Amino acid sequence: MKLPNGIKKNVIILGIVSFFTDVSSEMIFPILPVFLTAFLGAGKEAIGLIEGIADSASSLLDIFIGFWSDSSGRRKQFVIAGYGLSSVSKAGIALATTWPLVLAFRGMERIGKSIRTSPRDAIIAASNTKETRGKAFGLHRAMDTLGAVTGPIIAYIILASLGSGESAYRAVFYAAIIPAFIAVGAIWFFVREPKEKVDNLPKKMEKKLPFWKKLRLLSTKYKRFLWVSCIFSLAYFSFALLIVRANEIGIATQDILLLYILYNIVYMAVSVPMGQLSDRIGRKPIIVASFILYALICIGFAFASNVWQAAFLFALYGVFVSTDESVNKAYISDISEEKTRGMALGAYNSAVGAVYLPSSVIFGAIWASFGAVPAFGAAAAIAIVAGAAMFAWAK
Repeated sequence: MKLPNGIKKNVIILGIVSFFTDVSSEMIFPILPVFLTAFLGAGKEAIGLIEGIADSASSLLDIFIGFWSDSSGRRKQFVIAGYGLSSVSKAGIALATTWPLVLAFRGMERIGKSIRTSPRDAIIAASNTKETRGKAFGLHRAMDTLGAVTGPIIAYIILASLGSGESAYRAVFYAAIIPAFIAVGAIWFFVREPKEKVDNLPKKMEKKLPFWKKLRLLSTKYKRFLWVSCIFSLAYFSFALLIVRANEIGIATQDILLLYILYNIVYMAVSVPMGQLSDRIGRKPIIVASFILYALICIGFAFASNVWQAAFLFALYGVFVSTDESVNKAYISDISEEKTRGMALGAYNSAVGAVYLPSSVIFGAIWASFGAVPAFGAAAAIAIVAGAAMFAWAK
């Protein structure tokens, strides 16, 4: 079914799925760093390890999942399995009593994300033309982020009603399980596999290509972009460390939730416009600008000292992440063919995810040893280098 704005039904359904998933996730993860430090005895190094492993686990399998989903032609099955695993692991987080257990279940939850992401994005790309792909990814991110606004609001209401004790946090975690399983049901009943479009090779031959031969089909333009993205990922530490920074400058947990809601409102508001802008003027200028914006945000967090400065920076971070999520995926979809698109999206997620773990751990270690200014300053410098590389090299 083609909707009036050129967006297909699959995009809308997958947006609804992401909405419920993010309601669940964002009830848990904005308050999880505070829960870990206040009740489970985790330090900044442990937070960096947990979130670094989580970010890496969400991506390291993506290249293989993308390949398998391309070869099988049954991407919906991977999407169901990924969302299902994430839903089960959230129950584990609610029951965990030590931070290593949270680490295990957080990693499992992110593995579920890895299983679902590339096949889901390939379905979105295949359901739209190049002329509307930026808008489609932007719309999906906007619906996803609507859930990320709703989730913290629900968590805020629960904490405001029950207080800030451990039992209140766990009440939030238990409540988050419900929308997670609603999302799985929506995929099962309403998402449909798009018809395959064959580019150069017969369909049967495409599916028989081994992993390494299919990997070599990825274009030089794509590989250059991948290298630049990996450079940038050296600066891209876990969002949980921004929450820790907000708490460090004296912002209460409930107010951090409000800042997180602000971040997601901005994220949601700009996702479609940024996607449409990239449809009109090209993806590359938008990506370069997002790298420079990230550097400025890091500098801001290094010197932030009050809630108003933090609010402005969280809002800017929403602009950055919405661009990074939607425009990068649209760009990868543009420079890859249908027969390798799942692998291309997966290879991107895997490559940058491999960098996230050392990046978050090293950032947390620098912060713990030398303070916030050197840590955020180093991240800003790397982001500027990546912006220059994208401008000059990834043509």
